[in-house]
Amino acid sequence: MYIALNGTLVSRRPDWEEFARIAHAVGFAGVDLLHAEVFDLGAGRVRQVLRERNLKPAVVALPVDFRKDEATFQEGMKKLDAAVEFARDIGCPRMSTWVPSWCEAPRDEQAKIWRARFQAVNALLEKYNVRLGLEYLGPLHLRKRGPYEFFYRHADMLSFAKSCGKQVGLLVDSWHWHHGGGTVADIAATPLADLVHVQAADAPNVAPEKILDSERLMPGEGVVDFTAFFGALKKAGYRDAVSPEVFGRGLKDMPPEQGATLGLETTTAVMKKAGVL
Repeated sequence: MYIALNGTLVSRRPDWEEFARIAHAVGFAGVDLLHAEVFDLGAGRVRQVLRERNLKPAVVALPVDFRKDEATFQEGMKKLDAAVEFARDIGCPRMSTWVPSWCEAPRDEQAKIWRARFQAVNALLEKYNVRLGLEYLGPLHLRKRGPYEFFYRHADMLSFAKSCGKQVGLLVDSWHWHHGGGTVADIAATPLADLVHVQAADAPNVAPEKILDSERLMPGEGVVDFTAFFGALKKAGYRDAVSPEVFGRGLKDMPPEQGATLGLETTTAVMKKAGVL
């Protein structure tokens, strides 16, 4: 496994090329490609930057909003073929998106709509042999945003992902895994092909109803059992990127390189302790 820079660690929203410079300067082995501008830069320029900065591409954002109405979804689909080809061409056969843990319609009804959309996405992913990781959201306050809950547990989202197509799997975030009641067995039982990407953040020791998604801790500062988490990923055979995704923690008030350094140092410590780095 290796650690990639995620945009939550860096204040002031630098453009992607500056973001990559920071990743290299601080000592990250990889970098996320979640900035929409990477598609405009093009695969050639992005490959050049990655090579010059000695960085691995961790994950590319899915440029399709499946959460809104059909017209919005179809508009995003117009961009997808080029985006998936871009991911392949930069040597990053991994894309990701997040799935709400709440919905306005009953869960089975909502699942039918979103499944059909992801099946359409899957068809293009197959064309270029790129995988998509769906991120489930665990905190209680998110699940209560709508009248109905959607899938927020690891095993349930994995089952949903597999119903969407063979290229669709999971983005596993320690924060959401923890707050969704995830277990080591859940991760260890996940087929390697379905472990698309991993993110890491820690959680404070407070009651579920007091947890806020925007107030996270650096890995190792809270109650998440990272030795068990990374041990399960290792058992499952995962060897790709780990991106520390930490909202809050005073990062917006830190200089960009300070926040990035803090994220790298804390994540390195828990991964070394778990024996995966």
